[in-house]
Amino acid sequence: MAGAAVMTTWGLSDDELMGQCEMGTFKASGPGGQHRNKRESAVRLRHRPTGIIAQAVEDRSQHKNRASALSRLRTLIALKVRKPINLEEYTPPVELLQILPLKSTIRRKDVGPQIGPNNPKFAPGMQALLDLLFAVEGSVSEAAKILGLSTGAVSRLILSDDSLRTAANELRAAKGLKPLK
Repeated sequence: MAGAAVMTTWGLSDDELMGQCEMGTFKASGPGGQHRNKRESAVRLRHRPTGIIAQAVEDRSQHKNRASALSRLRTLIALKVRKPINLEEYTPPVELLQILPLKSTIRRKDVGPQIGPNNPKFAPGMQALLDLLFAVEGSVSEAAKILGLSTGAVSRLILSDDSLRTAANELRAAKGLKPLK
C-alpha cells in the first residue's frame, strides 16, 4: 500500500485519526448475556486513506470499544502500509531504535529501555522495521547490517511478536524467500 498516509498516522491524536475514519456501530453477538445485545456498543472503523478496517466488540461500552478499535487500527496500519525508504540516506527512526536490543551498535543511550511487543509504543517500531525489511527485499541479514545487529538478533526481534512475524513472512514469501520460524 501507499506510504503517504502512514507517515503521519503515529503522530496523530486519537481525534485526528478518527477524523480520517468512518465509524459504524452495531450490536455485538456472542456471549455476554442479556446486556450484550441491547445497545449498539460494538465499533467498526474504516480508515479512508488506506481502506483498513478495525473493530472492537468485547466491551459493553461504546467508548471503550472505540478506543480498542483505534488501537487496533494503528497496529493494522503499521503492519500493512509501507513507507518507501532510500537506503543510501537511511537513518533508523527513533521508533525503531526503541525496539532494538540494547546490544545494537546504532542504538543510542538516550533512547531509553527496549520496548517490547506488549507495549503500545512497539507498533511504530514494528512499522519502521517492516519498512526497512521491505526496502532490503526481505533480507534479514541486510537489515541486520543496517541495524548493527546479528541476523539472529533481528530474527528473534521479528519472531517476538506474532503479527510482526506474519507480516515479515508475507513480505519474504512475496520476494521468494523462506519464512522465519
